[in-house]
Formats: sequence, structure tokens, C-alpha cells
Amino acid sequence: MTAPTASNDSLMEELVGLCKRRGFIFPSSEIYGGYNGFYDYGPLGVELRNNIKNAWWRDFVQRRDDVVGLDSSIIMHPRIWKASGHVDGFSDPMVDCKESKRRYRADQLFSAPVVLDGEPCGYIAYVEGADEASIIKQAKKLRDLLDRKQSKLDEAQLLNSATEFTEVDEVVREKTLGPDAAKIGTLTAPREFKLMFETKVGPLADDSAVAYLRPETAQGIFANYKNVVDTGRVKIPFGIAQIGKAFRNEITPRNFIFRSREFEQMEIEYFIAPEADWKQLHREWLDLCIDWLVSIGLPRESITEDVHPQEKLAFYSQATTDLMFHFPHGEQELWGIACRSDYDLKQHQEHSGKSMEIFDEASKSKFVPHVIEPSLGVDRTLLAVLTAAYCEDEVPNDKGKVETRTLLKFSPRVAPYKAAVFPLLKNKPELVERAEALYKKLQRRWNVFYDASGAIGRRYRRQDEIGTPFGITIDFDTIEKDGTVTLRDRDTCEQRRVSEDELIDFLEEQIEG
Repeated sequence: MTAPTASNDSLMEELVGLCKRRGFIFPSSEIYGGYNGFYDYGPLGVELRNNIKNAWWRDFVQRRDDVVGLDSSIIMHPRIWKASGHVDGFSDPMVDCKESKRRYRADQLFSAPVVLDGEPCGYIAYVEGADEASIIKQAKKLRDLLDRKQSKLDEAQLLNSATEFTEVDEVVREKTLGPDAAKIGTLTAPREFKLMFETKVGPLADDSAVAYLRPETAQGIFANYKNVVDTGRVKIPFGIAQIGKAFRNEITPRNFIFRSREFEQMEIEYFIAPEADWKQLHREWLDLCIDWLVSIGLPRESITEDVHPQEKLAFYSQATTDLMFHFPHGEQELWGIACRSDYDLKQHQEHSGKSMEIFDEASKSKFVPHVIEPSLGVDRTLLAVLTAAYCEDEVPNDKGKVETRTLLKFSPRVAPYKAAVFPLLKNKPELVERAEALYKKLQRRWNVFYDASGAIGRRYRRQDEIGTPFGITIDFDTIEKDGTVTLRDRDTCEQRRVSEDELIDFLEEQIEG
């Protein structure tokens, strides 16, 4: 009989407690009081994290003929971030609630749509009491973006083109802010906060030495695009994939590992011809991404699509759809799939002076490719996997008494341990010897666990709580009869006897699919 799982209000608390108790995730620098926005992954967490990354890499790089890999440096030439627009535009207008002392993005509370030639082209964030200088500053920022489209409007004209400032729709506000939406009190005027971490490179500490920790991995791909084209024997359409750390000076990191200052991304830039049917390709990537999330254990019904309306898109974007997941703190973005046109490559072509054109054998022509970008966060994916896997049910213990157990229903593809091997009794050398031999055999292929301590039911419960899919018990029948072992399923608690050959074939099918 299945008992109800934790409510949304308490599920995050349950997950945080379980992660700390069982060695998945620790607060960073905890012995010094912690460091907000940073987390460390413990023995089980690092295995789960690596399994997610490895599954993604196998499916989107190694098992595809049209995608190759890359690992670019975390600190790159600062001109890359100038070309990409991050130096001038990577900041958020923030406001503070005077009562709660919480901080929010102003554009998530109030905004004014700017309309030029009858077409929406952007938003200016605004809150009650904002002074003219603050609004002008945001107008300049928007104008700078429009300048890339040869707009010649000055600040006054831009402000005059803005419609009345209005509060963001309540549904959008609730979706963005979650439970905090109803708790916002008196707000300060907006202030700009830089989101990139600065550092210094070289012996001098002046402005010439300023560099940045990358806020995304995508620009490392664009900066190496020509290197890959010249050396990788790739042909349009093709993709470049990368897994790597990124850093953002989030003003209000929150919701556990969902929004932190140091995180990891899994990104692909998929390059296509300008005349390609990008709408069809975008749909194909969406379906691929959804199928992959299901393959690592997320229920299909928990994944929805949020299509960005045309007026909310960046000026260079053709389309963006976010795959949403219902986290403990509400439905939030998990995976963004964007059609970014040829903007990024042309920006780097302009700022570097290096051609980003590719020669296409099929059309016998040169062009700067357009790009489709599926971008997924490792940490958010891990939180989604934990959320989907967390479960409580009722099962009988060794004495037949029904008790509540906590388990993580990880997919075998990503579970930290794929199986656990138990000798029925630790004081019987023949059982221990046989169990250790099987353990060593399985260990050559997968990460497995050996446990001989305590009652067998207690050992099962320990593995259930950390998400180990299968338990393998060596008992007297193994030694005295046919050599079969007992294979236990974590989710159903059902047991059956299998030979060692059947066991290995079964595990291979379940784990490697």
C-alpha cells in the first residue's frame, strides 16, 4: 500500500534533509557557517551527478553521428564577453522589499512594453517610486540592444514609445515568484546588479587585467566553432556539445541547488543552414529532449512546454521553448531550447575580424550558419530527478509488521549504486566468500555496493533510501543447490531467483538500455 508522499510545502525540506543525511549534497564551507549560493556534492551526490552527465553525453554525443564534443576554458579573453553582449548587458534591475528584506528582479514585478512601428520590441522594468534616472538607465540598455538593429532613437523617444507601466500579470507573477508572490510589501526603486564574476589575469591589478568567470558555456562553443569546422570534418547540420561549470553572481540564490552561483551546464549548439526548416528542427529537438528526460526517470506528465511569446523574445531569437518541471517550489524552467539565428557567430565575426562562414558541399555555397541551442543545467536536472524519485510507502519488516519506508525511485541509468550485494549472514564464511566474489565481478562493470552488516531487511531499507535499484542476496540455496541468487526489486520489493548469467544480462539491459 502506497502512502502519500510529502506535500509540496515540505518536500524541499525532506529532500534537503535526505541529501545531507545520506551524503548527496552538503552546504559549501559548512564548518565556517556555509556560503550562500554554493554547494558541495558528497559521495552519493557526485555519483548521481556524473551518471546524469554521462547519460547525456552518451545519448547526445557518442550515439549521434552529427554532434562532437568540446571542453573550453572557464576564463576566456574578455573580448568574447564584449562581443556576446555580456559585459554591457548582463545585469538585472533588482528591487528590495523593505518588510521582508527579500530581493527580486524588477521586471518580474512591473514592466512597460516598448512598441516601435507598431511592433513590441522589449520591456523596461519599473516599480512604484522609481526615479527618472533609473528608468532612463534601463531605457539606454534597451536602446543599446535596438541599436544593433540600426535604431537611432534617443532616450526620450524610447520612453515616449513605452506604454503605461503595469503590474505583471498575476499568473506570470505567481509562476515566477512562487509562494513569495503574495508576500511582497513596499519596494525600493530598481538598481542594476552585475551578474558576472570578475577576476584578474596576469601580474598587474589594473583594469587591463580584468577577466570574467564564464556565465555560460555557449560562448566557448562559438569561439571554437571555426577550430571544430577546420579540424573535425563536420558538415552542416552538425552540433558541438559541452558540459562545464558556469558562474553567475545571483543576487538571491534560493531553492536549494535550483538557483546557485556556481553550477554546471550541458549545452549543444546545433548549426544549420539559413534556409533550413528551423521550425521542424526545433520541434525535433524538443521531442528528443523530452524523451531523454523520461529515460532518466522523470514522468512524462510532469514535463510541460512554455512557448515564449514573440514580444518576449530577444531581438535575435526566432523561437524559444522551455521545458518546465514541477519542482517542490513550483513549476519552473528545466531545459531551454532556443533558435538563436546567426547572431552569436556574426557578433564574433565582427569583433574578431575572423570569418565564421562555412562551405556547404550540398549547396556549393558559403554562409554563416544559424543555430538551435538546447541548454540544460546539471544541478536543476539532479534536483528534478530527486523530486521525481522521492517516495514513501508502507511495507512489512522482517517480523511482518507494516512500517513506513523512504525510498528514491531512481532510474537504473542514473542511480549512484546500480546494485547491492549481501551475504545472508556475515558469520558464514562460505556465504561471505561467494558474495565477495560476485561483488568483485560486478564491480568491474558498474558501481555496486557490498553490505554484510545488520539484518537483511535493514540492509534493504538502507539501499532503498539511497535509490539502489536492485538487491542481490547470497543465501544457503546459492551454495547448496543450484547457484542461483535472490534478486530483489527496490520499488516492488518482489524477489526472484536468477543465475549469475541471467543476473548480468538483466543488469546490463536495465542499466545501459
